[in-house]
Amino acid sequence: MSDTERTRVVITGLGVVSSIGLGIDAFTASLREGRSGASPIQVFDTTGYESPVGCEVREFDPVPWFTRLSPHGVGRSSQFSVAAARMAMLDAGLDEDKLRHGGTLVSIGTTDGESQVLDQLAAQWTRNGLDKLDPELVRQAPANRMAVTVAQEFALGGEAMTFSTACAAGNYAIGYAFDLLRSGEVQYAFCGGADSMCRKTYAGFHRLGTIAPTSCQPFDKHRQGILTGEGAGILLLERLESAVARGARIYAEVLGYGLNCDANHMVSPNRESIAECIRIAHSNANIKSEQVDYICAHGTGTMANDTTEVGAICDVFGQLRPPVSSIKSMLGHTMGAASAIASVACASAIHNGFLPPTINHTETDPACPVDCVPNTSRPADLRIVQNNGFAFGGNNAILVYGKVDSGVLS
Repeated sequence: MSDTERTRVVITGLGVVSSIGLGIDAFTASLREGRSGASPIQVFDTTGYESPVGCEVREFDPVPWFTRLSPHGVGRSSQFSVAAARMAMLDAGLDEDKLRHGGTLVSIGTTDGESQVLDQLAAQWTRNGLDKLDPELVRQAPANRMAVTVAQEFALGGEAMTFSTACAAGNYAIGYAFDLLRSGEVQYAFCGGADSMCRKTYAGFHRLGTIAPTSCQPFDKHRQGILTGEGAGILLLERLESAVARGARIYAEVLGYGLNCDANHMVSPNRESIAECIRIAHSNANIKSEQVDYICAHGTGTMANDTTEVGAICDVFGQLRPPVSSIKSMLGHTMGAASAIASVACASAIHNGFLPPTINHTETDPACPVDCVPNTSRPADLRIVQNNGFAFGGNNAILVYGKVDSGVLS
């Protein structure tokens, strides 16, 4: 193995903004309890939609999380990103000075960028034309504002990277950070994903017929689709020797990842491509399928995704399928934040020893023959965990995490 391959990258800080909790402690407690973040949508006008339910972040105040920039000068997705990044920094026991002088990457994935800003600009354009657009809102609109805002807020001079591979973007961003840490190009990394709810995205999924009326039920025979959600998940990564030297708490190790894009269909997932991505991730992480103790599924609750995802899992794992659950049953589909928040959940599950449940479950679909950890979390000694992330256009990204004190990893 080369020096780069021997370099181990670990998670020492976790930050999360979600409909089921702000901060890693509240989020973990909600995962254990199987709490639902679903409620009537308030963030945009839902006139004309039947039973508009989503997973909004309630009572979020961005002000305490900003020290340099004005939180009112950036969009909601950037507010989420900064808040989750500061949570991760504090959770890791680091300070801004250490990050500034240590070489820190910011790597954030998104689907919609500043979606609510785009909604506002579209409304202004409709009413008054292009000449009357609010220039302040225009400045907030670019998707790269999330990564840039985090870099500016923490006065970081390193790379600020944005990934726009839709609902797999968070995993892409974490994989990129993993590579740069292994190569020695950076010492620390803020990485993950963020998105905020907007009328545009809700309307698009509604027209596709994939919005559930009241609840998300992945792998259930009676599932009816997704609930849209919002939030951010940010991981703070560093090399193992750095974490050990400063006595940091280590949640988990990033073992490797797999990426592919079948470009087969804009919205229909491809079973063979997903199975191949799983194999790529296992190879990159230097593990065998039978070593995986848990899969945090993409698990959207749509007919197409769930059967295709489980089919691919069956192709790779055969009869030795580990438990497979979906946290989207609790916090909805947070788009570009989805796989990043799921990565936070994986790290917490490894560290705290439990399987997050798939709530709202009544009857398993025979076409989805997996143990979906129905409704109630379970204690578990998780050594290796797989996190699936898939997106429109066939963009697949799968991360593999491990328990650092496991003999498998020594």
